[in-house]
Amino acid sequence: MKLEKTLDRWHALATSNRYLQMFTVFTRILLFVGFAPPSIPKILGKPFTTLPDSHPVGHYFNALLQTGFYYQFIGLAQITAAILLLFPRTAHLGALMFLPIIANIAVLTVSVGFQGTWVITIAMTIAAMYLVAWDYDRLKPILFGKRIEKTTPFRFKNAAVPVFFALCGIPMGVVWWLLGLGNFADYFRITLILIVLGGLFGLVAAAHYRFMKTGALVESE
Repeated sequence: MKLEKTLDRWHALATSNRYLQMFTVFTRILLFVGFAPPSIPKILGKPFTTLPDSHPVGHYFNALLQTGFYYQFIGLAQITAAILLLFPRTAHLGALMFLPIIANIAVLTVSVGFQGTWVITIAMTIAAMYLVAWDYDRLKPILFGKRIEKTTPFRFKNAAVPVFFALCGIPMGVVWWLLGLGNFADYFRITLILIVLGGLFGLVAAAHYRFMKTGALVESE
């Protein structure tokens, strides 16, 4: 593929440059320094800011603090991404994990008017994108990977799969009725709806199976 070969060539040129190599090391460590300390208060369940509820930023973080383990989970995710960035073998995983977290924070700081901080978070997002691009060769199968084999079709697949999932709607409706899920007045109608939705789900599953590739990845030439 022409695009793949072009990107391969550009990536090889960039990663062989000594100055860019040092810049990448610097960026990884800098993001670790910027990400690890803010994760500690979250892990310990401590307030992230002293701003009052009257301020949009303070209101957000004070409400986030009240979510309990979710607040700590965010801190754990941040420290994990930061630590992964420090080691060359896991740096690509750290960059992949870091990017959506910092992009979310960047959007947050812009939307709530976190003065000055939005500039830093946007810069960190750009840096994370750079680190993901740096490990393009380790991640490119996401974009260009093709598998050698196709799924093996079986008899009456296009009918059997939708019928199977449609029939699954019956026991699911019974379970809903026994547990009183949704507190519906007519669970028979709910069961019929589940049967129809199950059939539609099965149609999508059959189509997805039909076009899904399997086996080993084709080696790039």
